[in-house]
Amino acid sequence: MSTSTPPPRIEATGVTVRFGGLVALDTVDLQVPPASIVGLVGPNGAGKSTLFAVLSGLLRPSSGAVLMNGEDVTRASAQSRARRGLARTFQHPELFPGLTVREHVVLGYRIRHARHRIWTDLVTAGGFRRAPAAEAARVDEILAALRLTGHAHHQVSGLPLGTSRLVEIARALAVDPTVLLLDEPSSGLDARETEELAATLTRVVADHAVSLLLVEHDVDLVLGLSDIVHVLDFGVKISAGSPDKVRADPAVRAAYLGAEESKTSDERTPV
Repeated sequence: MSTSTPPPRIEATGVTVRFGGLVALDTVDLQVPPASIVGLVGPNGAGKSTLFAVLSGLLRPSSGAVLMNGEDVTRASAQSRARRGLARTFQHPELFPGLTVREHVVLGYRIRHARHRIWTDLVTAGGFRRAPAAEAARVDEILAALRLTGHAHHQVSGLPLGTSRLVEIARALAVDPTVLLLDEPSSGLDARETEELAATLTRVVADHAVSLLLVEHDVDLVLGLSDIVHVLDFGVKISAGSPDKVRADPAVRAAYLGAEESKTSDERTPV
């Protein structure tokens, strides 16, 4: 008896985006398989943020399609994609300064499971104290998974940047996504915080079977973390495959260093 391969959690097929005469993305394909980590890298202006916006539903492509679990969602809103299992974080953490770490995770949970309570929660903090047992258990589980239990009752306004990024990821996981888009998750982190983030993301995929797509300037992080890496340059996908394949690709070296430098400066190659 044969078993069919499950479709990608999210997929771009032939996506093109034009802004007037500028082609920001040119027939780009990308797939994020189930329970995988996929990296998206490229020099500044390569089109990474544009592709992220298309995948998350904030920008409609000029042509091409976006699919989630095999279903066309090209014309679906960001909210509709969220209901289908997509969540995302942002380059700059978007948190509520007056709320605690735990309250942020509760908000994420209720976005998916009790949307009618969200307005009350934000206006009257007392709403956060009335938690059903299932909700409390799930929130505790996520806090523990991201090692945030010790910060649970701290307001996010006083947290270090690295911890704030974990809070945003925890809130996104509380929505129970099947695919999570991470926008520059290591931005502003030091080497130790970046290493801890990488370990956390690996744990999230293993424990929650969620798929991750991360846009990153830290190429070393992406190559060390990802199962598959896609490289954009001037809106065109110039390479895709395993980290080792991408690392050795002359086109990638040229994109980051310039064609002449890539021939003579192996020690400076960042990939």
